[in-house]
Amino acid sequence: MSTIQRTAVLTGATSERGIGLTTARRYAREGWAVVILDLDGEKSAKAAQDIANEFNVPAFGHQVDVADEASVAAAADAVAAEVAAGRLPVVGALANIAGITSPVPFLETDLALWNKVMAVNATGTYLVTKAFLPAMIEAGWGRIVNMSSVSAQRGGGVFGKVPYSAAKAAILGFTKALAREIAPTGVTVNAITPGAVDTNIRVGSTDAQEAAINAGIPIGRNATTEEVAALFTFLSSEDAAYLTGTTMDINGGSHIH
Repeated sequence: MSTIQRTAVLTGATSERGIGLTTARRYAREGWAVVILDLDGEKSAKAAQDIANEFNVPAFGHQVDVADEASVAAAADAVAAEVAAGRLPVVGALANIAGITSPVPFLETDLALWNKVMAVNATGTYLVTKAFLPAMIEAGWGRIVNMSSVSAQRGGGVFGKVPYSAAKAAILGFTKALAREIAPTGVTVNAITPGAVDTNIRVGSTDAQEAAINAGIPIGRNATTEEVAALFTFLSSEDAAYLTGTTMDINGGSHIH
């Protein structure tokens, strides 16, 4: 966009080697105002300030626990106040990126782990979407992009086993059903399913784990965070107006291997 017309809201976007922060920077580089919502409010504010300074776009950071309805409501209210005051343009895109993994074998899991992984990944996507969708529908334009995973398609992996795969599969069903329901409103809903990505989740992984991951990728390498970020901004663009309810695979062919 040649001028700043809309705001992109992202969850889970403060990690230096994470998909979220790279995506926030990509939105800003393409002319969007940016809101960063993360469990760490101080990091959210700093990341937003850094983006504002580097890209000369409006940016706002706020604390949120995506699994807590009251926290999500407070964050949405804070963003709405920034829009009402003229410090941010209207929200046009929502990138649901916040998530946690579950590298624990199934019989070693317990209900607490299951509930936590489902709460952050699946319930968090539901709560944040429900908080920001009404304003998009009122504006008659919006883009919701949900982070799923190749684990939802293949069933598990080195870093994300049963609870994680189940939560990410829930996001795919959520995406399709919501896309169908709100299609006439001008708001699209799509999902991205990354495979192995070079992020900080890989810190501490063993050579054997890395070899196992690479053996399942026909292209033979991990994705970069920038490659994943490009899908988020594309699905948030005018060019993607006829895409809704889709799943965009970015995994080097690992879902077919």
